Amino acid sequence: MKNDKMKNQYRINEQIRVREVRIVGDGGSTVVPTRQAMDMAREQGVDLVEISPNANPPVCRLIDYSKFLYQQKKRQKEMKAKQVKVEVKEIRFGPQTDEHDYQFKLKHAKEFLEEGNKVRAYVFFRGRSILFKEQGEVLLLRFANDLEEYGKVESMPSLEGKKMFLYLAPKKAGVAKKSQQARDREASEAEAKETVRQQVDEKPQGGGLLANAKISADALKKLNIESE
Repeated sequence: MKNDKMKNQYRINEQIRVREVRIVGDGGSTVVPTRQAMDMAREQGVDLVEISPNANPPVCRLIDYSKFLYQQKKRQKEMKAKQVKVEVKEIRFGPQTDEHDYQFKLKHAKEFLEEGNKVRAYVFFRGRSILFKEQGEVLLLRFANDLEEYGKVESMPSLEGKKMFLYLAPKKAGVAKKSQQARDREASEAEAKETVRQQVDEKPQGGGLLANAKISADALKKLNIESE
């Protein structure tokens, strides 16, 4: 059914009933009478395919029609594969969400953003809890701050009825800023590795296999401690 629909998109050979057409190919383009274009197609054992009917004159190609449809289908599939489908994931809070629940939802939000999805976080105020709207706003601002490495704020917290919304979009891959904690950890690991390298390069005072083994063990132990 899908192939039939695609076939009906293009006119070929005798279906093309204009006076002249523009033939395009690797060698350029030329305008010829339609009858002459169909004779050229028969001589080459291919079809005259109209690819741009609204042009003046209409644009055609000399190509096997089955091959042409295959190329069109392949191109559509490639274009569809390049399209990134962005979903909007929701994270719901209460105005007095406890720390454990907050961390649990923060973890999921990080995963959503890393996958390229948007996040819509909101605080739902039930009944008299609307009195805590300032508390809800503080919670959403903290949420945005904790996710600054993974997403950027599209709109600041805003109250809509009984819900206060915050919208986050994923940052482009490779542009997320590292936190100070991450930078400190990397610096510590680099220092530990340099210490290991220096200890391995130094000759042990006592010499022999036992001394070498002792230095290697001490160095590995130090590396493990620094990396934790």
